Amino acid sequence: MISDNLRKVQQEIQDSCALVSRSSSEVTLVGVTKSVDLKQTIELAKQGVVHLAENRTDQFLAKKEKMRAFTNVSWHFIGNLQRRKVKTVINEIDFFHALDSLKLANEIQKRAEKTIYCFVEVNVSGEASKQGVAKEELGDFIEQLASYDKIKIVGLMTMAPLHSTKTEQHEIFYKLKKMQETIKAKNLSFAPCTQTSMGMSNDFSIAIQEGATLIRVGTALFED
Repeated sequence: MISDNLRKVQQEIQDSCALVSRSSSEVTLVGVTKSVDLKQTIELAKQGVVHLAENRTDQFLAKKEKMRAFTNVSWHFIGNLQRRKVKTVINEIDFFHALDSLKLANEIQKRAEKTIYCFVEVNVSGEASKQGVAKEELGDFIEQLASYDKIKIVGLMTMAPLHSTKTEQHEIFYKLKKMQETIKAKNLSFAPCTQTSMGMSNDFSIAIQEGATLIRVGTALFED
């Protein structure tokens, strides 16, 4: 089942790229394994999905320990990371997708033993319930990270509202891409900002059309 679902997702990635004359090699599929067990996570890795994402610290650490043999897997931590949990996970991950405050940056800087590749989470839609840096404050926020030598801002991340229309999704992802390009153009050594992490199972096609370089897909890979 996972293999069939993966083929469908890969085909949709190719089709979405073709619509806007992009190469599918520009898009990294991040398999969101936060809702499935170790067996399914291993199966996905065996199918060649080597970017895996979790959002619960205990579950992530347990899975990673059992998957030490998968040396080619890159681990992504998505979603809210409580500051008190930073010390337990930050040196076990390769990418962090939800940097949204200086307090969190301070904790990462204090605990990290290596460079952590981070995405700044941006609240593009302005929803009060959404986490993330306000789009008006993004430039100043990134500039304040210049002295954090354990943090490298590789890109921006956002999520479209759950019940948004396709038109709204296009607009949100377009805005994030433009913000990413603006930061990239500043040529900041600590914030190359070449990537956009946007798009999930229900909207990754639109995200790809608007320039996503990483898509975070879970349900579409594991649904019956």
